[in-house]
Amino acid sequence: MLGEPCKNLLLHRLKTYTNIDYRLYGNLIQLCKEHRLIRQGKQLHARLILSSTTPNNFLASKLINFYSKTKHLKQARHVFDEIPKRNIFSWNALLIGYSSENHHVETLKLFSSFLSENTSPPCVRRNTQEKYIFNFDVKPDNFTVTCVLKAVSGLLGDSGLVKMIHCYVVKNGFDSDVFVMNGLITSYTKSGDMVLAKSVFHEIPERDVVSWNSMISGYSQYGFYKECKGLFREMLNFEGFRPDGVTVVSVLQACAQSNDLILGMEIHRYVMENKIEVDISVFNSIIAMYSKCGSLDYARELFEEMGERDEVTYGAMISGYMTYGFVEKAIDLFREMEKPCLSTWNAMVSGLVQNNLYERALELVREMQLLGDQPNAVTLSSILPGISDFAFAKGGKEVHAFAIKSDCNQNIFVATGVIDTYAKLGFIQSARRVFDHTKDRSVIIWTAIISAYANHGDAKAALNLFSVMLSHCIKPDSVTFTAVLAACAHSGLIEEAWRIFELLESYGIQPSDEHYACMVGVLSRAGKLSEAVDLIGKMPIEPSARVWGALLNGASIYGDVEVGIFACSHLFEIEPGNTGNYTIMANLYTKAGRWGEAQELRKNMKFFGLKKITGSSWMETCQGVKSFIASDESSEKAGEVYGVLERFAWFDEG
Repeated sequence: MLGEPCKNLLLHRLKTYTNIDYRLYGNLIQLCKEHRLIRQGKQLHARLILSSTTPNNFLASKLINFYSKTKHLKQARHVFDEIPKRNIFSWNALLIGYSSENHHVETLKLFSSFLSENTSPPCVRRNTQEKYIFNFDVKPDNFTVTCVLKAVSGLLGDSGLVKMIHCYVVKNGFDSDVFVMNGLITSYTKSGDMVLAKSVFHEIPERDVVSWNSMISGYSQYGFYKECKGLFREMLNFEGFRPDGVTVVSVLQACAQSNDLILGMEIHRYVMENKIEVDISVFNSIIAMYSKCGSLDYARELFEEMGERDEVTYGAMISGYMTYGFVEKAIDLFREMEKPCLSTWNAMVSGLVQNNLYERALELVREMQLLGDQPNAVTLSSILPGISDFAFAKGGKEVHAFAIKSDCNQNIFVATGVIDTYAKLGFIQSARRVFDHTKDRSVIIWTAIISAYANHGDAKAALNLFSVMLSHCIKPDSVTFTAVLAACAHSGLIEEAWRIFELLESYGIQPSDEHYACMVGVLSRAGKLSEAVDLIGKMPIEPSARVWGALLNGASIYGDVEVGIFACSHLFEIEPGNTGNYTIMANLYTKAGRWGEAQELRKNMKFFGLKKITGSSWMETCQGVKSFIASDESSEKAGEVYGVLERFAWFDEG
């Protein structure tokens, strides 16, 4: 903070100097900015206004910087608008202000105004004070472009906008500036276009460590783990460059996600041997890598050695324990925290759901609320899949109610989760109401509701929604097509399925294994088994178990033993441990009266130690969710249950 003597000196100067000295005022405003003296800075500006002084570009830029730094962007814009003839410094001052506060749209609008005002030939124009000014072009410089690229990076997913700025950069000769090119790499990586990011990276004549880090980080964030690790090795061999903490964090994340413990250990050793500064983010990434790769004891040892821990440290250890099924260890560590933060609560909830402990996850969410921590969209979207898989109606409604109450219901992941949950619970109309009340209907939301109707066998509704989606110019993705084709498969709509299948390439999507599996399912369920076999033979990719399974199910429906044998010959090779395939084929033999072959197949199952997985059901009662299997007599009230079932059967017969 600025000491009292300095403040007094500033006030003295304000009172002493009656004439407007631009340089003095500029220095005083700079002083106010550096020490956040907001009141004094505004007083300086007020004196300028009272003296009817219009700030020149130097003074105006100082004022814009002051207001931007103190988060008064409206006043900064007002100062900017009052400048009679702006130069590059005044334009950049406001651009930097908007960019620093992440006002991305305003940054781009201002840049657009900059270009439109300064691209015409020199001309004479009249300003608001009835004076005439000779207007020469003011051209953007590298600082301008860097601000614009930061704004573009903030508008995630718009690679088209990045390409436009890239063209401007090349056309105006900024492609030799390493800062601008680094900004381009970051913009491309944040929009997910790693191909163009790589192209820009290789065009930089003299890369710096930021260039390398931007590419390595981009690869890591978008799942290109092999490329991330390869570029890191290339950086090590590149003379004059040494990885820093940012590099290490990105590569260790790639090692963790790809389960590459060996390289992770090498990087850990490299950090120690080369005395790279190990701040808390680097330490957290080391612990996360060991935890994710299963070296939990060593990760815990490092955890205990840490002098300073934060929520990320605890979250990394908890996630590691949960991933490998050490639920109680995760809970014990969580209970050690004096005051868990939101991200740690979320790690616990997600871990419990991951381990199928849905009721405990809900209990934890309730505990979280009792302690004054409110669940957010991440919490709710983490718990919803578990509720939907377990058909826990009360829990689903509880989460949905809380989402509405806390204004999380419009979050895309929460809305999708609620739609999916209601659909799996059988409440398709409730799922539709959630969809209808969702304002931002992205492709993910559309796909969720289409999948809901498809799974309920309502192909007409699914296809109608797909048509409406296309009419709204929402581009379907691969998952959307899978949902629509699945709807056709459930209802035997062969012509519609072929029409949808042929649409794939028009949207730039190569048919995947799942799409072929749906088509084989459509044909097989309709009894067109020979056409299904022909389609499999024409597949440009290797058919998976999903494809052969669809064919086997069709063969089972229509009692075609030969097609069943053909499908099983591939299934037994791809997934030899799947007892379902053996069971379906054995039943197919039995239906065809080929008892010996059915018996032989069951003997093979026994020989290989394969057992039929016992089916189970569950129901929700006032005491919670109860699961049971066929002929289950473990409950104390089994006699009463079977008595009720017998009466139901009697009513059916009567």
